[in-house]
Amino acid sequence: MGLHEKDKVRDSLLDDVFASADLSTSLSKYRLPDREHDPRHIYQVVRDELLLDGNSRQNLATFCQTWLEPEIHRLMEDCIDKNMIDKDEYPQTAEIESRCVHMLADLWNSPAADNTIGCSTTGSSEAAMLGGLALLWRWRKRMKAQGKPADRPNLVTGPVQICWHKFTRYWDVEHREVPLEGDRLMMTAEQAVEYCDENTIAVVPTLGLTFTCAYEPVREISEALDRLEKDTGLSVPIHVDAASGGFLAPFVDPDMVWDFRLERVKSVNASGHKFGLAPLGVGWVIWRDKDYLPDDLIFRVNYLGGDMPTFALNFSRPGGQIVAQYYNFLRLGREGYRKIQQACYETAAWLADAIGKMGPFEIIYDGRGGIPGLCWKLKEDQDHPFTLYDMADRLRGRGWQVPAYSMPKNRQDLVIQRILVRHGVSRDLASLLLDDMRRALEHFEKRPVSIPMTEKEVGGFKHS
Repeated sequence: MGLHEKDKVRDSLLDDVFASADLSTSLSKYRLPDREHDPRHIYQVVRDELLLDGNSRQNLATFCQTWLEPEIHRLMEDCIDKNMIDKDEYPQTAEIESRCVHMLADLWNSPAADNTIGCSTTGSSEAAMLGGLALLWRWRKRMKAQGKPADRPNLVTGPVQICWHKFTRYWDVEHREVPLEGDRLMMTAEQAVEYCDENTIAVVPTLGLTFTCAYEPVREISEALDRLEKDTGLSVPIHVDAASGGFLAPFVDPDMVWDFRLERVKSVNASGHKFGLAPLGVGWVIWRDKDYLPDDLIFRVNYLGGDMPTFALNFSRPGGQIVAQYYNFLRLGREGYRKIQQACYETAAWLADAIGKMGPFEIIYDGRGGIPGLCWKLKEDQDHPFTLYDMADRLRGRGWQVPAYSMPKNRQDLVIQRILVRHGVSRDLASLLLDDMRRALEHFEKRPVSIPMTEKEVGGFKHS
């Protein structure tokens, strides 16, 4: 390279990023560029584009963790090259996963925590599907052993997260989702039993409903199914979707019976990256004992260097989130988890009390007895110059994600708004949200958005 060329390179290295040739024109976005670029420049371009995303700390719609200790950031960097599926190459990461499984089995009161079976997943949705598959395979085997057809399985749930709709559609299972009615916004024991028959692979109560944050009554459902078996001989297992509650109830309400203390509970899924406080990308499924995970669902591979059993919907996946989950277990213990979750509950209850006093809102769930969150609707006995969708849109202008949405089957007429209080949502941050909500109400009073129109005002038009 000639001296003048070296000087040219040296000059470009000293260029201000935004005065560089790379950033003086628009970069290719929908096809690979022909040449390589300076890493500083491309990093700045990508980082600047990410500024247009919302601030995750203000996202009160998500159940997922948005604040992490600096030690977790460092562990995630340490593990960026670890492929969780390759247990032969990364045996200690595999051992850490196994320890987490046993810790969770113990936390959820497995009768044989030292000899249980379970696995990590990419999230509680995958964990739920694996739990559902195990139930489906066991039901088919039982029906075939009895000489009965095994082509019309069904699953009984209340209002569930989308993963269960995916499971029933992908694996051709009839989804018996108990419809809501009036103020009953969950599945109760009575409704669960009504929807069961010999083709029911399981009842799935949710420990922390996505829509309202409340817990479905797992123990009451289990006792109702016990009575059903006594009266009819029909034995229906339970899988608990504890995506959120699995990392809440054991610490804040340990006397509440929902887990493997109930013999009818055969498997549990939970999300490590929600109230498990781990980074995005880890869930867990635990079975009561090894008999409830059919061997037919476990594959063995040897082309990564050793003979390894695997049960998952995908193959390669990162190991850092599992290591971070283990860090949290050791770092926090039961005491630390309890302190963090209790602080979230107290902030949620405080928010619910404050929002309930604002005037137009009626609190549906006040942060007590379910997930640390709250939800509300507009009072039905008064007119309002806005809808909850308008409120959500107004708050978005200040960076807050506070979702408004309609309820599931039979109560689509009911629109509610919800806040999740996660680790990192401080009392001070919550007070800033309340200030913005009050300002939004003042804005709507002065500038009404959604004013119901009478038939006369709209020229007699009616929906047919």
